[in-house]
Order: sequence, then C-alpha cells, then structure tokens
Amino acid sequence: MLIYNCKNCVEEERDPMKIPTKQNILTAMRWLVENCQAGDSLVFYLSGHGHRQIDCSEDEPDGFDEALCPLDHATEGLLVDDEINETIVRPLPHGAKLHAIVDASNSGTVLDLPLICRMKSEGFYEWEDQTYGTPRPIYKGTRGGLAVCFSACDDDQSAARTSAFTGKMAGALTFSFTQTVHNEPVLTYGRLLQCFALFISEKQPVESGASLNIICAI
Repeated sequence: MLIYNCKNCVEEERDPMKIPTKQNILTAMRWLVENCQAGDSLVFYLSGHGHRQIDCSEDEPDGFDEALCPLDHATEGLLVDDEINETIVRPLPHGAKLHAIVDASNSGTVLDLPLICRMKSEGFYEWEDQTYGTPRPIYKGTRGGLAVCFSACDDDQSAARTSAFTGKMAGALTFSFTQTVHNEPVLTYGRLLQCFALFISEKQPVESGASLNIICAI
C-alpha cells in the first residue's frame, strides 16, 4: 500500500512553522528521514537561492562549500552542504531511496554526494568522483540507501529562470522536471536526463549569466 505524506515550507505562508527559515527547513529535513526504512521513497524539493563559501573543513575538491539560502540567512546563516548531507543523506538505511530536486544556483554538489554526472546542453555526460583530490576525504554516503540529487546547475554557476516555457518566469529545472514526469510517468534516470537535454536544447535562459546545465549526483 502506498502512503503519501508531505511537509511544505513556502515564503507566502502565514503559519510561522511553515515559513522557509533555516530552523524550519532543518526540522522538515529531519522529519523526512525520521524512522525511514527499507522500501521508503523520499523526495526533497527546493526552489530558491543558493550560494557558496570557503570550505573550512577541507573536504571539498574545489575548496568551496555549497549552501542554500533560507529566508533568514542574513541572521541565522546559510544551510551548508555538510549539514544537509548529515541530515538527509547519512541516515538513509539499506533499501530506502531519496530523490532531491534542487532548483537553485551553486547547487551542483549541495548534497555532498560522492559521484556527480554533468550533463551539457549538447547531451554529453561527464562522471566525476567528488572524493578524489580532497585534502581530507570524509565518507558522506548513506547507511546503504540510495540518494540521487538533480541540481539546476554546477557549483560555480547560476540557475536559469526563463519565460520561454510558459510566458511567465519559472525555474528551468523545475519546469522541465515536472513536464517530463507528467508526460512519461515511467522513467529511467537516463531517460530523465535525455528529456532534460531536449528541453535545454530548445530553450534559452533570459537571465544574463544563468546556466542550463543539469547536474545529477549519486
């Protein structure tokens, strides 16, 4: 039997517990993985702002931590990839799956997963081991579960927002993901990336400096 349960944090909320503050996002993340077990399928979706900062723990090959920007980041700080990994990746037990969709700038390795696949608009794929070349390698995998993250762009890029899809500004990753899943309910990861590539090749971002590269991390 399938059981669906969800928790939302949106900026327009009047309920203070559902506003996307740093503490509320962390609380929702902990709720997501709490008591998860084999057979569970979890989804984490975020559309917002991303950032990067100097890595002080020496566990990043490029020397930077990637981070999400909660609504109160100016006072409470960023939500850094190390903390995200510890909260929703490390607890995953054998047989559990987590799919994350992060439509934000600088989000390529925001879950700190060990392997990433860079997909270019031409359809080419490049796999990269994120544990190679780090000054102080740290295991950041799961407890046997599967974690997959689709990110809007690479760590040093800005995510694309465009009106080319519907006439209204929208995140390119969010739109292409929802349309692909709606049109093809049964998908492999490879087919999903191919569909992303088709959307990307047909549309161009309108914001200067934005990227339409999609990053898949496992």
